Amino acid sequence: MRLFSYKGLSMVIMLRDEHCPPHAHVDAGTWSARFKFSFWHNSVELWDVNPHSRRPPVSVLEGLRHALEQPAHMRRARCIWWEKLHTVCLDHQIWDWQTSEVVLVKRIASTTGMIGSACYEPETNKTLLALIGVPEGVEIQL
Repeated sequence: MRLFSYKGLSMVIMLRDEHCPPHAHVDAGTWSARFKFSFWHNSVELWDVNPHSRRPPVSVLEGLRHALEQPAHMRRARCIWWEKLHTVCLDHQIWDWQTSEVVLVKRIASTTGMIGSACYEPETNKTLLALIGVPEGVEIQL
């Protein structure tokens, strides 16, 4: 499903055979790129470009990344991902209350808890985390 167009390139969320982490695609014909986004922060990361030998200028990739970071585009991407896959790809990851971030297993501390389940509320643009063994959840306003 098309998210937006940037300099003639369409950024899309594929609707078949998708997988975590959440990401969007750009297919330029001679190259394609994927950009990762999240349901717990608003940054976007270039995931990969294929084939690497036909990689476009950095300015094009950065332009696409910044365009996806725009609040309206990010919200649309999250809505499509959630409605299609019904996951925010955070289950069984570790949440740190002190830093308000998902952390690697090697950083488990007294301020961390395992995410048992997570969901996205498109109407309010919030992610809700249910932590294992913790009565209150975490609400992330995006």
